[in-house]
Amino acid sequence: MERLQKVIANMGYCSRRKAEELILKGEVYVNGEVVNELGTKVSLNDKIVVEGVTLNKKTKYEYYLLNKPRGVICSAKDDKGRKVVTDLIDTKERIYPVGRLDYDTTGLLILTNDGDLANLLMHPSNEVEKTYLAVIEGIMTTEEIYKLKDGVVIDGVKVVPKRVKVKKRDEVKNKEKVEITIIEGRNHIVKKMFEAVGHPVAKLTRERLAFLDVKGLQSGDYRYLSMNEVKRLKAMKK
Repeated sequence: MERLQKVIANMGYCSRRKAEELILKGEVYVNGEVVNELGTKVSLNDKIVVEGVTLNKKTKYEYYLLNKPRGVICSAKDDKGRKVVTDLIDTKERIYPVGRLDYDTTGLLILTNDGDLANLLMHPSNEVEKTYLAVIEGIMTTEEIYKLKDGVVIDGVKVVPKRVKVKKRDEVKNKEKVEITIIEGRNHIVKKMFEAVGHPVAKLTRERLAFLDVKGLQSGDYRYLSMNEVKRLKAMKK
């Protein structure tokens, strides 16, 4: 017997966090009965229906690495009919993005239907590093750089980056390129960190996630993750 949200994720319908939201909203039925309690346990013999879709116990796991372009919604679907990242992947499986990149943020994004891997990569306890290249407004002072490195408080919680490195300064345009590595996963966290030291982000790209990067991929292109890469990612669980 497993918790319902974990079974939904393992069957490839959505992430565990999204499954919890759907359960609380009354969108999940088990053997014909609505279930809206997160502690509910089920077996693979139970008939599970989510948002009207009967889950397939024989789902084939798929793993993709996408170089997300600007102006695409980081979601499996959009109520307003806007283009979403899953539109860029040629597959019949119900995959979804692992974590989020903002509408105007580009770069590395993992998409899969493996709920366990998605949960592993998003859970902060596993300390999966995410490296971004930010183009910020203005030139940071030495004091501001140290303030950022020492950690800034965002929404009541202190965020300490793993690394901060100034890559390029443009005195004429009054902009700076800064590489920053974090293990945080909250929405807009990188933008909020730079805003906290007085330098709004003009452009943001995720360059790396753990040992993965987007080298060789043009914007909008994707590739399959190898089984060795998947194994290495799963070995990061602490």
